[in-house]
Amino acid sequence: MPIKVFMRDAPQRAIALSTETHVLIFRHSPSTFSSKTNASTQSFADGSPPKCIVEFSPWDAEGLDMSDYRTLPSLDTKGTLGLITINGDIFLAVVADSKKAATVRPGETVQQIRNVEFHCLSSGDYDHLLNSQVNPFPGDGMDTDGFEPPINRDTAFEHPCLALKKLLSGGSFYYSTDFDLTKRLQDRPTDSTTVALDSLDAGFLWNTHMIQPLVEFRSRLADREKAALDQSGILTSAMRGFAATVNVPASSSPLRYNDIGMPSTMTLISRLSCRRAGTRFNARGIDDDGNVANFVETETIFCTDQLCFSYVQCRGSVPLFWEQQSGLPTQQKIQITRSPEATKPAFDKHFEGLVKAYGDVYILNLLSDEKPQEAQLIRFYESQVQASALNEHQGRNAETEEHKHLQSLTYDFHSETRGNYDAARGIRRYILESAMAFEYFLTEDTVEKVGKGERKHSVYGQNEVLTQNGIFRTNCLDCLDRTNVVQTNLSEMMLEIFLKQQGEDRPTSDFWARHGMLWADNGDTLAKIYTGTGALKSSYTRAGKTSFAGLFADARKSVQRLYINNFEDKGRQNTIDMLLGRLVGQQPVTLFDPINDWVTAEVGRRAPEYTSAEQINIWIGTFNLNGKTEGVGEDLSPWLCPDIEQELRLPEIYAVAFQEIVQLDVQQIMATDPHRRQVWEDAVRKTLNRNAKRFGGEDYVLLRGGQLVGASLSVFVKASVLPLIKNVEGSVKKTGMSGMAGNKGAVAIRFEYADTSICLVTAHLAAGFQNYDERNQDYRTISEGLRFQRDRSISDHKTIIWFGDFNYRIGMGNERARHLVEKRDLGTLYENDQLNLQMVHGLTFPHYSEKTPSFLPTYKFNLGTDDYDTSEKARIPAWTDRILTRGDNLRQLYYDSAPLRFSDHRPVWGLFKCTINVIDQAKKDQISGELYLKRREMIGDHVANQRTEDSDLESLVGYDSIAPGLPPASSDKRKWWLDNGMPARSNIQPPKNQQVPNPARPPNPWTPTSEPDWVEVDKPPPIPSRTPSVYSTASRTDTIRSEIPSRKAAPPPEPLPPRPATFHTDGPSDSDNRVHLKHTLRKPAPPPKPAKPSLLRGESTQSTASSRAAVAPPVPAPRRGGAPAERGGGNGGGNPPLPPRRATGLMDEAGGEELKGWEALKPS
Repeated sequence: MPIKVFMRDAPQRAIALSTETHVLIFRHSPSTFSSKTNASTQSFADGSPPKCIVEFSPWDAEGLDMSDYRTLPSLDTKGTLGLITINGDIFLAVVADSKKAATVRPGETVQQIRNVEFHCLSSGDYDHLLNSQVNPFPGDGMDTDGFEPPINRDTAFEHPCLALKKLLSGGSFYYSTDFDLTKRLQDRPTDSTTVALDSLDAGFLWNTHMIQPLVEFRSRLADREKAALDQSGILTSAMRGFAATVNVPASSSPLRYNDIGMPSTMTLISRLSCRRAGTRFNARGIDDDGNVANFVETETIFCTDQLCFSYVQCRGSVPLFWEQQSGLPTQQKIQITRSPEATKPAFDKHFEGLVKAYGDVYILNLLSDEKPQEAQLIRFYESQVQASALNEHQGRNAETEEHKHLQSLTYDFHSETRGNYDAARGIRRYILESAMAFEYFLTEDTVEKVGKGERKHSVYGQNEVLTQNGIFRTNCLDCLDRTNVVQTNLSEMMLEIFLKQQGEDRPTSDFWARHGMLWADNGDTLAKIYTGTGALKSSYTRAGKTSFAGLFADARKSVQRLYINNFEDKGRQNTIDMLLGRLVGQQPVTLFDPINDWVTAEVGRRAPEYTSAEQINIWIGTFNLNGKTEGVGEDLSPWLCPDIEQELRLPEIYAVAFQEIVQLDVQQIMATDPHRRQVWEDAVRKTLNRNAKRFGGEDYVLLRGGQLVGASLSVFVKASVLPLIKNVEGSVKKTGMSGMAGNKGAVAIRFEYADTSICLVTAHLAAGFQNYDERNQDYRTISEGLRFQRDRSISDHKTIIWFGDFNYRIGMGNERARHLVEKRDLGTLYENDQLNLQMVHGLTFPHYSEKTPSFLPTYKFNLGTDDYDTSEKARIPAWTDRILTRGDNLRQLYYDSAPLRFSDHRPVWGLFKCTINVIDQAKKDQISGELYLKRREMIGDHVANQRTEDSDLESLVGYDSIAPGLPPASSDKRKWWLDNGMPARSNIQPPKNQQVPNPARPPNPWTPTSEPDWVEVDKPPPIPSRTPSVYSTASRTDTIRSEIPSRKAAPPPEPLPPRPATFHTDGPSDSDNRVHLKHTLRKPAPPPKPAKPSLLRGESTQSTASSRAAVAPPVPAPRRGGAPAERGGGNGGGNPPLPPRRATGLMDEAGGEELKGWEALKPS
């Protein structure tokens, strides 16, 4: 969607970003800054943070007038990166040019930022500087950001944002308006059509400091405006790193199902973290928050016409506190700055964050033991790994002793390769087993035919086949050259594993050549960001072999690095810190929307007016298959379609869970076989649709499925309710072998049905009669560790249902338990049930509830019979398969088992009636529109698009009350007790006519005093009438006019146009102090004689007609050398002018008999 930039210079400077439908307006509040600093690169603001008013509205909004805005020459604006303050000025950063860099999947493009412009919101002083200082045709001598080096430049006339412009326009920043570029493919929702800024990963969002005020502004908008803002693409997220796509021709591409000639795509995306960003010698090691320098997440993506493969690995500086000085190679000494005990907290934070985000971590340390500087880091590093809390054993089971969440391999790259980088492939033999256990992410496109009767239509979707559950973390000293070679080999190895598992032979050499080219370009870009030059050893990565030209290029890059790191890195580091908002005193801009903020709050308070409740039915089922596949062909309807009331036979949602869907042997527990789940999903869907057809219902479609080795969860819904379902996500959590193996764990799927969030969790917990403590621990691990998008946990949902094989047993002897089963004494059995007892004591599943089972224990049976286990182990009958719920909107209708006998478990099912909240969007929009108009009328011109110069922003900020029912806070300009800012008017009348408020009372009305409220004031007697003076005030004008006789003026010898005559008082010459007389025709007076200027009287250039009978005295003589004053009576009556007299300094210096009765007035 095209975006245009508009600017208004007066009366208040404002900048607008507009699309075809909406406009986003920014206006600076000048009262928020007191002064500017003289620093050239630092951003200081005295007092409160800088503030701006922002307004987002459609073009056709009432009151929106853009007539006084002008269009800026940026015709190809892509969006804004946010706002930043530099030297006391506020700048708006906009992406002026970009080009497509990658296409991950159809409709998912990545754009490379080519040019960024900064428009000052608080001043017009820089409008002509920025573009004139950047050479559009740079020569060969370019700096590390792609611009000409700063030679002999005049910093006094330099744009404050020039360094930022160079950094952001250097080609290492990317964005996407189609998907969340900060997240890997596995963590992105599949049904999202826009990018929500509040869900971005802040660790990879480089413009967080600039865009965060806009993110907070977006969060306060109503849903409709929020969606419109996301759809507009105005707000842009910037990621730094690398992104590129190469097309793989159909002749070279493996795993193609359709011979249509379209190429496959291979994409490489590297996301550089901004948490400890910096240049080579300025950013080393770890910080106290667990962030490491040069941390990069790299994702390899290969997409064919039906499959999409994704594999993620990461690199990062050695996570210790260490430093390295710049200088000559012999001077670059490594210094470890903290002891092992002081390092451990930050070290543990770093790896706990990795485990939470990716799963288990395998460290590939490529440092050389032959170099003393690197050897000390190796020993320190290994000691921290051994002491890590992630490797502490918490369970009693022997299998937990064999697994560590954090593994490490020290692989001396230089010693192993000796210049032959092909030898680096030898690392594969050490990590192959872990690589297969970590797996990769794989999705498959699906097409379903659904409908009612003969009216069918296709539903397209993506089926999540596999998920990646671990990550390799690679490092050398700089995490560049050696790391890039090893990561290239690791990416190639995982592609080979993927293709082999799909039954594909080894791809062609052209396929691997394109793969190598991507990784070589990736290494060059990351090295240029960190050190200023391209990567060493890139010739091998690109071509698969070393050459003399490549060695010469490496030597040249080493010399360049030496110069850049010693002379340019300090300035580059300062620019990076400015972008990230880390300079001393640098503060983010505060944005305030006086309309939408209030409207959003009011709409939330009136939610009952547009919200209604509806009820849906949810069927829940769980079945431990014991690895059997014979039951796929059996009739599943006794379980899936029980004989219940007619109105309950076709629920809106089916959630079907299986455990032990495959045999849990040594090979299976480390990897997932998705084929078995797909077979069972087909069987379930056929049964459901057959039942729907029988009762005249509509078909069911697979909403989403997930699998963790043996546990799977599939959610089916009616096709008609799909429009009501959104934000569907899935997640898994391993607990087997302390999280290494997937034989135990959980699969979860969450979604929102209308306005109600629902989370479905199936779990297979630890086995063993006495291992209830481990089962409790498994629950805690899943509940706390399983995460969805935006870091949602299971407990963040309104409706939660757990179901699966929880493996809790009945705590009594075998004979007694079987005897109670025969008697169907289920109450006594349930009183001794381990899960019931643990829940009663609050040791597991707190705040969950379960309907008391009315069916026999579901474990363990002899296959094909209803007899409990008669084998040598003779397991005690138990309710291992359970359904637990949490949510006040759930009511359980049924809880039962089904007679399917091909497993040693019996399937369990439950039927729930769920109350959901449905929002009437039309009604909500109507209320929002009414409130919008009301608020706009209320605040008047105090919006971003106001035209007046006076701003009352401070009065509007923080208008919300601190508690419901209380008025909003007041300010110096606005009082909550006044009507819309209008002045107060007293309606109180005094008790008596001659009473006034007592001025002696203290101002504070609560101060104790004996003074009365009112006092009587006698009116003074009327002043006797006397002849008014022409020097009276303007309030007596009417009196003067009434006493001037009306007569006909004598004809002048030379007629002049009439004009009003005015007498001036001693005060200021304004209209209120003038006496207007009748228009007369008069002749010019004779030339005046010079008189001494007086400091007490202003000059008079007017004359008036008078006569002997007139009461008005003649006009005084001229002063200060001004125009001659025309004497009263001298023009119309023919009398000569009065002779001048000596100035006395008195108020009235006019002579003549007419003034004998006047008293002289001395100046006060």
